[in-house]
Amino acid sequence: MIHVACTFLVDRTGALLLQLRDDKAPYFPNVWGLPGGAIEEGETPRAGATRELWEETRLRPDEPLRLFARQELPEHDRVKNYFYGRTSARPEDVVLGEGAAMLFIPAVEVLNRPFTPGSVEMINRFLASPEYREVAGRAGYPSLDFGHQI
Repeated sequence: MIHVACTFLVDRTGALLLQLRDDKAPYFPNVWGLPGGAIEEGETPRAGATRELWEETRLRPDEPLRLFARQELPEHDRVKNYFYGRTSARPEDVVLGEGAAMLFIPAVEVLNRPFTPGSVEMINRFLASPEYREVAGRAGYPSLDFGHQI
């Protein structure tokens, strides 16, 4: 099993940072996903998520990332660890380190695109969660329940 760490990074408007994978991606090219990647040997999932976020965006969360969920995808030989955090970064602060694009997408527009396996289920869960409402609310965004819209 490949262990992966990904991050729900929420900006001050409540938007999520998403990556459009390029055609050179070894797995699941040309679809959207969250910043993240394989956890390296000896690395914790949280450290892997933080490292991958930095490598792919040159962004750091405003506070340490927190675990949201773990997802087993045996059909894809993957275990995905999802972390979340907020950022005061603006779109122009993102430095694209990997993929075709890295964009903050408003929550109500997130699911209008193709995603890596397992991502849609977890994005739905995150946007409907108290964790998202807490992070988006602290970011100055009104606490809304997106569960009914996705």
